[in-house]
Amino acid sequence: MQIFHNDRSSLEEVAALVKRGCVGVIPADTIYGISALADEKTAERIYEIKKRPANKSFIMLADIDYLRNGGFYDVPDRLYELWPCSLTAILMGKDGRTQAVRVPSDEYILSLVKETGPIWSTSVNISGTANMNHADDIIARFSDDLDFIVRKREEGENSLPSTLVDCTKKPYRILRQGAFDASVLSD
Repeated sequence: MQIFHNDRSSLEEVAALVKRGCVGVIPADTIYGISALADEKTAERIYEIKKRPANKSFIMLADIDYLRNGGFYDVPDRLYELWPCSLTAILMGKDGRTQAVRVPSDEYILSLVKETGPIWSTSVNISGTANMNHADDIIARFSDDLDFIVRKREEGENSLPSTLVDCTKKPYRILRQGAFDASVLSD
């Protein structure tokens, strides 16, 4: 497992690993996430690492330009006013399937997704167990399963996950209250 810090000096090398299909741990604007390029091959590997049921999808981290110009998802205008932030929205895809999407506010991860395109992100844990929020614990548990980790400079004990809101129909429904105050979405 390669170890990096979330600063500009590692961005190019981490982006190259992600583009090659490597799976690692990256801190987002909320908690650490097992992350990889958003494609089917990496999703299979993440499911295996987490021992997660295949019917539970991952959050896709993307940048505003991808969402505006890609045309893959029906994104409510209000989200463009709020993002980037720790708000994850369930969106309807043009293919009729839903996807959890977030534009992260952390400069490092946002720069990474601008370089690589969308990436998967899911909490660092074995499915059904508590989230892991410390790099040393993550390395000890997952060093044989992951290709890299990007360490935060400062780690918090009580990091909250993103707030998860179903935006596929109105009124929007809060599925998980996290780091973002979703009350600003009510009409």
